[in-house]
Amino acid sequence: MAAPRSSSASGSASGNAQFHLAQNAIHHAPNAAIRKRIGTELRAVWNASDLAKAEAALTELVETYRDAAPKLAEWLEENVPEGLTVFALPGHHRRRLRTSNPIERAIQQELKRRTVKVRVFPNEDSLERLVSAVLVEIDERWAVDTKAYIKWECQDA
Repeated sequence: MAAPRSSSASGSASGNAQFHLAQNAIHHAPNAAIRKRIGTELRAVWNASDLAKAEAALTELVETYRDAAPKLAEWLEENVPEGLTVFALPGHHRRRLRTSNPIERAIQQELKRRTVKVRVFPNEDSLERLVSAVLVEIDERWAVDTKAYIKWECQDA
């Protein structure tokens, strides 16, 4: 079994927080039956319509596992509130902020496309210069892009 991932974005609406929290929960589950359903149960918490309902659903979930899986219940109680930080954002942003995989994938593909052509870099500094230039180029493109991944000026959907 793989080691649980640690989250470095405690208290923030980080992109992959919910995904990694669900994976970590699986690693804290004591048996296969619980491992199979914990992701779905956590998704129900994150799909709540507001923070109060999400917190209530989380409390209910923790109580469900208090006797059957006390370590999992304790872990859920301590760590899952971090994944609820997205409720502080406008509703139309929550779904997109659950994962940053599309953005990361686009960046990784562009970096790979540009670095594969070079193949062998003379030193680490030359690699860093190329990667930095690509990232600056991407940032500049996103700064003027009218098809932003998230538009903060949007109204609640």
